Amino acid sequence: MAVGVTLAAAADSPNYFVYVSNERSGDVTVIDGASDTIVGTFPVGKRPRGIHAALDGKRVFVALSGSPRIAPGVDTERPPADKTADGLAVIDVSAGKLIDRWHVGSDPEQFAISRDGKFAFIANEDDASALIVDLDSGQPRGKIKVSEEPEGVGVNPANGEVYVTCEDKSEVFVISPGEQRVLAKIDTGGRPRSVAFLPDGSRAYVGCENGGYVAVIDAKAHKLLSKIQLPTGSLPMGTAISRDGNELYVSTGRGNAVAVVDTQKNAITATIPVGNRAWGIALSPDGSKLYTANGASDDVSVVDVKARKELKRIKTGSGPWGIAIVNSTK
Repeated sequence: MAVGVTLAAAADSPNYFVYVSNERSGDVTVIDGASDTIVGTFPVGKRPRGIHAALDGKRVFVALSGSPRIAPGVDTERPPADKTADGLAVIDVSAGKLIDRWHVGSDPEQFAISRDGKFAFIANEDDASALIVDLDSGQPRGKIKVSEEPEGVGVNPANGEVYVTCEDKSEVFVISPGEQRVLAKIDTGGRPRSVAFLPDGSRAYVGCENGGYVAVIDAKAHKLLSKIQLPTGSLPMGTAISRDGNELYVSTGRGNAVAVVDTQKNAITATIPVGNRAWGIALSPDGSKLYTANGASDDVSVVDVKARKELKRIKTGSGPWGIAIVNSTK
């Protein structure tokens, strides 16, 4: 049964909530960060994946897709896509409900929000493009062509440049959102899936699934610097950076763990077991806890960052994919 949630309903909250997109069940689970318990679940549409909160914490956006789930590289007898289901769901946090759905291109998967909070940059997976959407009106404001199967999107916190990871040719596109043009194309190899930046914007870290490594990019020169090999069996998916920039956290997909990287040494310092097929990943506002969406075990792992251990698992809907943190003090 779908249940709404309001921020006022959780007086014990440590000022944040965890929103989880469940790809197979088509809903969003809301977790109270104080107790790490579920306080709400509601439907949003088909195949919710990428999920992010508005900078002011008042809305949460979720990418929806009517394209059928299918294994990578398998295109034979692909079922028809329901393009009417493609869009961006808009959730009102205080009301705890879905308030709108915007059509935002073809098969949107992941996206990022601009530094000023006014725009979303959306990877349209089957259209080889990145769409710019106005978050006030839901209207498109531009489209930039990239290469096939764009997925991960990140915004450089220093200069606002947009990075789009493209799986098919293992490329990362660097885009100037103001000029709406490609500034650089970086070959990372290894099927890049996500991107995270140091707080000063000097480096980008790209999880490369098939390569089992993280590509380190000089974000000023737009050049590949090095590759950090992860433990055997790792399929790097989501990436998150600590507030001080000293640590990178990487979900390893069917490696069922989070790898911790020292960004000063570019070396693995810990591997923390979590649930099955860890994908989306996010840190609590104070950086003390880490949450992973475990798509194959239908749960979210809660990790104590300092102790380097999983504290608990929280059952969610089917196929949890992405995680967004809403800081309710904003």
